[in-house]
Amino acid sequence: MGPYPIYLGNKPVTTTKCMPICSPYDGQKIADVCLAGEREVENAISLAKKAFPSLKALPAYKRSEILLQIKQGVEKRAEELARTMAQEAGKPIAFARIEVARCIDLFQYASEEVKRFGGEVFPVDLDKLSEKRFGIYKRFPVGPVLCITPFNFPLNLVAHKVAPALAVGNPVIVRPSSATPMTALKLGEIMAETDLPEGSFSVVPCGTDLAEKMVQDDRIAMLTFTGSPQVGWHLKEIAGKKRVTLELGGNAGLIIDSLRLKEFLLQRTIIGAFYQAGQVCISVQRIFVQEKLYEEFLNDFVARTQAVPAGDPLDEKTIVGPLINPKAANRVEAWIKEAVADGARLLCGGQRHGNVITPAVLTNTNPEMKVNSQEIFGPVVTVEPYKEFAKAVEAVNNSPYGLQTGVFTDELQKAFYAYEKLDVGGVIINDVPTYRSDPMPYGGVKLSGLGKEGIKYAMEEMTEGKIMVVKWD
Repeated sequence: MGPYPIYLGNKPVTTTKCMPICSPYDGQKIADVCLAGEREVENAISLAKKAFPSLKALPAYKRSEILLQIKQGVEKRAEELARTMAQEAGKPIAFARIEVARCIDLFQYASEEVKRFGGEVFPVDLDKLSEKRFGIYKRFPVGPVLCITPFNFPLNLVAHKVAPALAVGNPVIVRPSSATPMTALKLGEIMAETDLPEGSFSVVPCGTDLAEKMVQDDRIAMLTFTGSPQVGWHLKEIAGKKRVTLELGGNAGLIIDSLRLKEFLLQRTIIGAFYQAGQVCISVQRIFVQEKLYEEFLNDFVARTQAVPAGDPLDEKTIVGPLINPKAANRVEAWIKEAVADGARLLCGGQRHGNVITPAVLTNTNPEMKVNSQEIFGPVVTVEPYKEFAKAVEAVNNSPYGLQTGVFTDELQKAFYAYEKLDVGGVIINDVPTYRSDPMPYGGVKLSGLGKEGIKYAMEEMTEGKIMVVKWD
């Protein structure tokens, strides 16, 4: 099989330069993928700019139909997409299938939201000087949207940008992660079979220098980026006057104030902390347990952690697959050792086999350790006791990040206290911070990002409101 082509203006294009894609689990080469060069990037931008009037003019029913066509295409190739993610991202196959299912639902949500995304009649005659006037407020697409996406959800996080952009009539240029471009290119194959106007989308794996060139180009109306805080905030600095939304990292906290839902809590915390090797921006990283519950929770949690299957992502039972590359595995391994050297206790896990690191539980840590203060993006959690609920909230807030927090409690007052006081974008009561429903507003504060995703909310970010005031007599 030849190299995977890039997509320029809905059409596959081969280039002279390619890069190999290898499995992060065993290093085996999976495929070659074409790389976009300077000419292809220029073409992608020009085609998007040219396509904007046609896409903007599409009636709502047609945009809704096209989104359903993409959904149906993903459904037909569901298992292929799941296996591609398992191979190129090391995502355990069971979770890859869940991601495909979420993507299918997401395009369905977008198709339906098109029908509701209208506007409002604004009563300007509330002002006594505005009698016999009314306002119509409607949102209009901003123009070509550059979507830069990460490796950890190579399908669904592309869909979270593409679906709302197309829903409102914006062309898209997708620059997927260099580690996992195949999934985005296969989504491009599916999109190419729909009724999208020519030039509506491009998928351009390319180097960092060309990605930054696109970010700086004034023909791009908006940048939507998901990835590391360091890269995201840098791109915002060079983006000029264009709109920017950033979905960045976190070191999510979980406060456990009750064990009434103990079995559910343990199951969810194991998944929330360790699935996909903790390479999730809302992965459970810091656990704070009420001191009277601490020993009971810790003993049960460690026992469950030791039984978590780790290894081959194509094994149906695997929960913890490999880290994305040796550099990531080296960093996680080093941070564990550094914490232990500084006085932390490693209760289980932390063994390395290639890029796979077994799930690790640390205690006796302090807030300054990297395993607490930074985003570890690996299968590692810290567990510490607290005495007062307010102090647990303070401990969660003692972070440069603020994406989501989970709180297990039986007291409504504490739930609302957490909601009011936590400096995060989402507070999840009686579940882990790793919970996300795709239609809900999603985004963080502080280093964790800027703006909101979730179909309706992303559609608002990708449009500009405009009012028309009519005087009648």
